[in-house]
Amino acid sequence: MGNEFPLRIGISARLRAGVAAAAGSQRKDLLGAERSLVDLVAASGAVPLILAHAATPSALPSIAAALIDAVDALLLQGGSDVSPHWYGGAAASADPGRDEFEFALLQAALAQGKPVLGICRGCQLLNVAHGGSLIADLAPAAPAPRLHDDPARYDAHVHDIEFRRDGLLARQYGGLAGRVTSAHRQGIARLGEGLVAEAWCREDGLVEAVRRTDGWAVGVQWHPEFHAGRPALLSPAPLLQAFLDAARARPARERR
Repeated sequence: MGNEFPLRIGISARLRAGVAAAAGSQRKDLLGAERSLVDLVAASGAVPLILAHAATPSALPSIAAALIDAVDALLLQGGSDVSPHWYGGAAASADPGRDEFEFALLQAALAQGKPVLGICRGCQLLNVAHGGSLIADLAPAAPAPRLHDDPARYDAHVHDIEFRRDGLLARQYGGLAGRVTSAHRQGIARLGEGLVAEAWCREDGLVEAVRRTDGWAVGVQWHPEFHAGRPALLSPAPLLQAFLDAARARPARERR
């Protein structure tokens, strides 16, 4: 990279709510990211920066815009479900502040032409932001025997996927299939405008990855940060490399 500064990758924070009956600091809300995701970004030579949302709703849009100004790319990590409120449902959000904040982050990143990688929830949020909808709970909707979430097994729960033959991911991985982690209760129902499907679950056809046709924005339902050191699963490197290459491709004057 010569004398270039390392890329700054903004990772949207997830909330771990405090438990009132717990002891000490466990009573307090925590905002952060899973260590494996931070390690994956850092191992690539980029700088992971956690983008945290304030509890004051009115401040979220301005905070989001300022944070996107300060990073080279946006990574939307997994976590709580995207509220059905955003795609025509009535259910309340588990984390309304995060929903609003991440939609604002995404809008700012797309407006500035900064690459976006959405993981699990981030993939679903990318779809909803483009007018798509979700299956709010896959468990009763998914054809047996494929379930896409097994809390007891979590990152050990896996399945096979197939890539779009002419897609970005097929080119990056040099093949048309792979095995991935599966830890999501929600799934894509109606694809958002301006998005194309990049991968599907081999067993039930559920969309497993999407790509924006204008600019660089990709969402995957699996967790690439859980794949490191597991040769039976898709390597996280090709996907992360494409993401970082897209950030580096932006003119240097726009990255400082």
